[in-house]
Amino acid sequence: MSNISDREIHEECGVFGVYNVSNAANLTYYGLHALQHRGQEGCGIVACDSHCGIDAQSQQNSANFSTYKGEGLVTEIFNEKTLASLAGNSAIGHVRYSTAGGGGIKNVQPFVFRHHTGTFALAHNGNLVNSRELSKYLEDRGSLFQSTSDSEILAHLIKKEKDKSARIYHIIDALNMIEGAFAFLILMEDSLYVCRDKYGLRPISIGKLNGGWVVSSETCALDTVGATFVRDVEAGEIVIFDKDGMRSVDYSKFKHNYLCAMEYIYFSRPDSDLERCNVHAFRKESGKLLYEESPVDADIVVGVPDSSLSAAVGYAEASGIPYELGLVKNKYVGRTFIQPSQNMREKGVRMKLSAVRSIVAGKRVVLIDDSLVRGTTSRRIVALLREVGALEIHVRIASPQITHPCFYGVDTSTFDELMSAHKNIEQVRQAINADSLAFLSEEALYKASTRKELCLSCFNGNYPTALYQSIAEANKDSKF
Repeated sequence: MSNISDREIHEECGVFGVYNVSNAANLTYYGLHALQHRGQEGCGIVACDSHCGIDAQSQQNSANFSTYKGEGLVTEIFNEKTLASLAGNSAIGHVRYSTAGGGGIKNVQPFVFRHHTGTFALAHNGNLVNSRELSKYLEDRGSLFQSTSDSEILAHLIKKEKDKSARIYHIIDALNMIEGAFAFLILMEDSLYVCRDKYGLRPISIGKLNGGWVVSSETCALDTVGATFVRDVEAGEIVIFDKDGMRSVDYSKFKHNYLCAMEYIYFSRPDSDLERCNVHAFRKESGKLLYEESPVDADIVVGVPDSSLSAAVGYAEASGIPYELGLVKNKYVGRTFIQPSQNMREKGVRMKLSAVRSIVAGKRVVLIDDSLVRGTTSRRIVALLREVGALEIHVRIASPQITHPCFYGVDTSTFDELMSAHKNIEQVRQAINADSLAFLSEEALYKASTRKELCLSCFNGNYPTALYQSIAEANKDSKF
């Protein structure tokens, strides 16, 4: 789990895949580096070299799957030597946070599965809400799991057949048994399958590069490797890349476009486009709408680095109040930063943020943040601004109140850890010691994204999927 100086909310992971492009592992390395913000606890790459010779027994092309993964950042795990060991023109990669299934090297993806009918690798972004039921179903039928990650379930659900023409039907059957949010990459010796959940909760995009194909959780990684964006994978769709190019199959007739609103608000990089909407443009527009809904008389607008800066610019433009760099982020405080004492842990935010005294002192400040989850960081930032002489601090949050847990791959799985689940706005204001507090409306999210559908379940409790045991567990032992 994250320490208290970390960001308040974590998304589970990001995936990146390459098919039929030379030096696929190197491209995947750069793609994962661009997706590092989606997961900083572990990463891995599996490459497939399908031109390594003829298997003497089967007399068929024999593919070699090589893998390398570890706990840490992409730049910590991979180097020229490890990348050179990952030969092949196809590869998939993964960066992760530990939520479902916990941490540890055994849960670092991609996973590789070896079977007499063929080897394949799998990577997953999201979370399955019926994982417990499916695990029991599979274990009762003899399946043995290598990890505690729900991502492994799909591999066991796919029937292993020598007939490659029937492969797609078995993948369709497997996908129709799982429930939740997912973008799966399945790398076979002769193909790459990209599967997106029928609710459209998790994003995945397709790019073209040097006659081959690239897929990524965000378009920013396509830009990093020089790929040309083609389109997004649709909800309920399987896209297959093989020797014949790209083709598509729908595995479900039930389709919605409930893209997670937090992808726009917080998770994604500002230079990414999610389903034809740029993330920076969305955040800037949400800042403008936040001013329309919750104006305040103040001297400067300050954003919390980094994901709140676009909304702060929008608020400043709409209000006419100058935008100032009142908070500076220390970019060199890493994942493994050591806090030597309880006193330092209590002041952990100082290690990541500094207030600019000459800008803030004597000013009435509008503090823009993208979300308020547990309230710990908000309280400390307000205190930091007061210590350097801010006269007033008016907090404006560029999203609605988070009142419900997420079960789709975000590490807010209980009501207890959500301040707004058991406090009204005035109580939250008092808890963070702000002079005023306001949140953006749900209607503004639709307007900023120009969408008709979004997943807003963490704001209103309207979950798009069945939840099985999840909601009961979120309420278990609650103090409120």
